[in-house]
Amino acid sequence: MAAATPSKRAASDTTTLQPAKKTHWSQGLLASMNDPDLVVESDERMVIIKDKYPKARYHFLVIPKLNVPNLKSLKREQSELLRYMEEQSRLLAAKYPQVEFRYGYHAIPSMSQLHLHMISQDFDSPCLKTKRHWNSFNTRYFLDSADVIRCLEERGMVVTMTPIAGEKLLDQPLKCHKCIYSPQNMPKLKQHLYKH
Repeated sequence: MAAATPSKRAASDTTTLQPAKKTHWSQGLLASMNDPDLVVESDERMVIIKDKYPKARYHFLVIPKLNVPNLKSLKREQSELLRYMEEQSRLLAAKYPQVEFRYGYHAIPSMSQLHLHMISQDFDSPCLKTKRHWNSFNTRYFLDSADVIRCLEERGMVVTMTPIAGEKLLDQPLKCHKCIYSPQNMPKLKQHLYKH
């Protein structure tokens, strides 16, 4: 009888992230954290990368090195980590003084591993193609970093929304984020955005 060996699962349960050899697309951030073409800043606590499919001219992701799957897995004592991530993103934003950024999280992220979006408000990108892309950053589906931190500190957990509520937000009619214009489709919205 062969000696028992630790399971692959037990070996991967560590406090810091380990890139997997072959992963599901939702695990792609782990590989991106080690891609020198994407990494913009890195320290012992976090990595800032360029989003592989940016939805604006400037779209970065701030990813903690600590294994934090999503907002729901956060504990109150990790609010300091979120503050640090936002602080680092604002330091990066200072290198682009002419650019307006917003900092936040998707209520129901598609990618595993917590990540803070740092996105410019021009939304000028060929990767911004669908109503769902737009609404994921321009409805209550996009949770401001400050609100997430406040919720975690006050409640000890982050309260987001149900998948059904998230779907309703993603399927809302298009609306410009700077005025009352409500276009019929994405090409009309993108054309309109040049006016701002």
